[in-house]
Amino acid sequence: MQTIGILGGMSAASTQIYYRQMCELVRQRKGGLHSPELLIRSLNFARIEHLQAKGQWDEAGTILNDEARALERGGADFIVLATNTMHKLADRMMNGVTIPLLHIADATAGQIVKAGLKTPGLLATAFTMEQSFYLDRLQAAALQPLVPDEADRAAVHRIIYDELCREIITSESRKVFEAIAQRLVEKGADCVILGCTEVGMLLNQDNVSVPVFDTTLIHCQAAIDRALS
Repeated sequence: MQTIGILGGMSAASTQIYYRQMCELVRQRKGGLHSPELLIRSLNFARIEHLQAKGQWDEAGTILNDEARALERGGADFIVLATNTMHKLADRMMNGVTIPLLHIADATAGQIVKAGLKTPGLLATAFTMEQSFYLDRLQAAALQPLVPDEADRAAVHRIIYDELCREIITSESRKVFEAIAQRLVEKGADCVILGCTEVGMLLNQDNVSVPVFDTTLIHCQAAIDRALS
């Protein structure tokens, strides 16, 4: 079994999901008392969020690069970045790191293509929905992603940071997310990407009318597949 290096804490809620899901997947695959070989660096998200809000991405990239190097020194065979948004800094993070990064957008795009779908609606932080680093990766896989309108993007972003990252789950916010997902379907989305690792706390296949691709679960599955290959 290869050792998975998880760079997390962005948010802590997301990283807890990664840990639980990877443990469950290994139990399903191997049985008995098997569990994954993991190294986890969990950052103080308040520090990272401050840099995001200030647009100080270079400084955030330096932090992530230091942590990726630490995971490599610790013996990780590959790295999983347990957040969609910070994949904006994937290249900067992996500068000088010789072990590979398992990219969350590539893993997700592969599953959508495999399902024969082409027009995913994307629900994520404003950074992920509005900047090119993630959308370009989907388009490179011949997908045609759709994003919510400006007001809906603002609502999704607020709920992620003010509630989900703090592990606050409300029925009101669930209804907001459900309505936004439905509006994406009405715009032509043939599936929905839960493109922030916390969005799955409110949405899943039971409350979305088209196929759902939860990036967290897909990323975990890809990591365990690689670790056990």
